[in-house]
Amino acid sequence: MNLRIVGVDFLYSVRSWTRSRGTVFWSLLFPVMLILLFGAIFSGMGTGKYTLYVQDLDNTDVSHTFVTILNQTGVLNIKNVTTDGAITDYIKKNNIKNLIVIPQGYKNDLARAYADPTVTVNLTYYFDPTDQQTNQVLQSVISSVLEGLNMKISQGRTVVGIHQVSTITENFGYIDFFIPGMIGFTIMQQSIYGSIERNTKFRKDGILRKLLTTPITRSEWILAKMLFMLFLAFISTTVAIGVGILAFGIKVSINLLTIIIVIATSFLFSGIGMIIGRFVKEEETADMAAGAISFPMMFLAGTFIAVDAMPSFMQVIAHALPLFYVNEGLRNAMIYLNQTEALINGGIVLIFAAIFFIAGVILTKWKED
Repeated sequence: MNLRIVGVDFLYSVRSWTRSRGTVFWSLLFPVMLILLFGAIFSGMGTGKYTLYVQDLDNTDVSHTFVTILNQTGVLNIKNVTTDGAITDYIKKNNIKNLIVIPQGYKNDLARAYADPTVTVNLTYYFDPTDQQTNQVLQSVISSVLEGLNMKISQGRTVVGIHQVSTITENFGYIDFFIPGMIGFTIMQQSIYGSIERNTKFRKDGILRKLLTTPITRSEWILAKMLFMLFLAFISTTVAIGVGILAFGIKVSINLLTIIIVIATSFLFSGIGMIIGRFVKEEETADMAAGAISFPMMFLAGTFIAVDAMPSFMQVIAHALPLFYVNEGLRNAMIYLNQTEALINGGIVLIFAAIFFIAGVILTKWKED
């Protein structure tokens, strides 16, 4: 392989990109516009059940009744937790975002509250502050249940309260949750549309056939284009993080795993773009095909709202989408600093990248069928 040829072709792509002011403008404005827009006015949406983990330390008929009431709301999917270790370690290990703890002695305290107005009991609610939409729903449901319970016990006096504890030590907000998803989405759009536009336009203009008469090989040409797509991926990532820091004061950690996931994401969606570009002949058709794949993935893969907030059948679909693992990998690497989860999701992204990129390279032809 002649690396000089690869370098020349890569530099040519960069120069062509910088010469088109419109292309540069929209490449940089697109993530900026979406971050400012959604970060400022986004409000959660979605229906379905929300997962709430429950650790019942009291394990009495009264505590079981409280869990049953939560379950009967029709909004919550209750999952019981049993662990001998610290609940905070369990939450971190299993990447749990919402969990409520019923303390030991809950039944006895309620019995005492009927006679002693000074007796109170607090449930502990662990929550992920970055998932604001889910938190709003869960806190509303739990508060409603507790109001009904307090009304029954003491005609409205607060006997059973709730103590909220963040599962993340840093003070993260929704925008910190949103930025990694925005990065993954932007790279997906650039890579898919860039690969499709390049292949269909070059085929239509006969450039691919002419490349057969040049010294450059197909592997060298693909590598050069991939380096260019990777260059754009790092540009968009830098812009997204920079705007997030300046406009919203986001707190993210940039580490080696983050960089690896960004690289794998670029190769992954470039491969998908090459596959689409192989089977469509017209640029307009290619754009429609790209949109049909990328836009549903954008909304279903947890870019804007948590997957847990979606109906169960949509959650199944989300776990089959590559972008879901990109979003989760970036969030765990950049926000939660959960290296185990980041490695798992990053590994899945690498597998997807290898499959789709190799398939895209194999299917990319210079000759017309």
